[in-house]
Amino acid sequence: MSDYPAFGFVTPQNMGLLTDLYELTMADSYFRQQMNDPATFDVFVRELPPNRSFLVSAGLESVLHYLEHVRFDEEALAYLRSLGRFSDGFLGYLREFRFTGTVRAIPEGEIFFPPEPLLEVTAPRIDAQIIETFLLNTLNFQVMIASKTARVTLAAQGRGIIDYSPRRDHGADAALKVARASYIGGCLGTSCVLAGHLYGIPVFGTMAHSYIMSFQDELSAFRAFAEDFPDNSVLLIDTFDTLTGAERAIVVAGELTARGHRLRGVRIDSGDLVAASRRVRAMLDAAGLRDTQIVLSGDLNELKIADLILAGAAADIFGVGTELGTSADAPHMGGVYKLVEDVEGYRIKLSTGKATLPGRKQVWR
Repeated sequence: MSDYPAFGFVTPQNMGLLTDLYELTMADSYFRQQMNDPATFDVFVRELPPNRSFLVSAGLESVLHYLEHVRFDEEALAYLRSLGRFSDGFLGYLREFRFTGTVRAIPEGEIFFPPEPLLEVTAPRIDAQIIETFLLNTLNFQVMIASKTARVTLAAQGRGIIDYSPRRDHGADAALKVARASYIGGCLGTSCVLAGHLYGIPVFGTMAHSYIMSFQDELSAFRAFAEDFPDNSVLLIDTFDTLTGAERAIVVAGELTARGHRLRGVRIDSGDLVAASRRVRAMLDAAGLRDTQIVLSGDLNELKIADLILAGAAADIFGVGTELGTSADAPHMGGVYKLVEDVEGYRIKLSTGKATLPGRKQVWR
């Protein structure tokens, strides 16, 4: 059993087991039937999710890392043996397992459409079967998030988008993959520090309302934060009253300027974002703080952002959390992994509503 069963970490040692049981039982049957000839599988999406006119490729780097490192160590083999399902010969095959196939794929960040193959695997049939679950898990999720982010980014019309979603994402690993895929989809960066460390993604953050409430008054909180982070102060101004908060932020901005620094921005997280942001922008400009940015956040999505911009909101950056990190309006991607060719020729599935296009393919744009 894992040393951290409550967390359920996927590690290089156990990621070979991140597969559906039937992948391994099919692979064992192929082994026993001596069917390990080269086979080609396509990953593709059958149809666009609601309110989508295109998809964005993402997840390829994660897939390639997995294919390079996936192994079945002795702990994994002991677990599989304990299930009483698998032949000794097949377990021996897994002990020496190394992915030896080839991968052709659409680069990350590129637009694609159903039913174009996002990725094609040609490998010994057993190898190609074992990896199916991980590939679909990775590609479906990251494509979903990158495609959602592209919609948000387009709605922002050149204004910045930051991933604020880790606290609402569906698990720790999801938070990392959301940060990665959203960066591919157009985000400036993420609030997730571990994603910044692992992937080199720029990290951003302001402060919480609890920080403001921890001080005797709002001005004291702003002054303390500006003193501690004179070159990185973005002040949250809506804890009590947004316009009063803006007035106090302007006071602190003047104090920063006197010390040779500047207030980078203010954030508004509630209320009438259009009216508040316009008033705050006017106040900042009147105080000579034209380069102080306004960040808007608070349950935003692409439709709300488009409405805010249409209504004249003054925003330089939008922080988008829950709706981005869960792709709330289309929270799943119907990507599939299908056999299309082997040494006997083309392979085709004719199931009603699920027919496939046989043969290896070339995607042209």
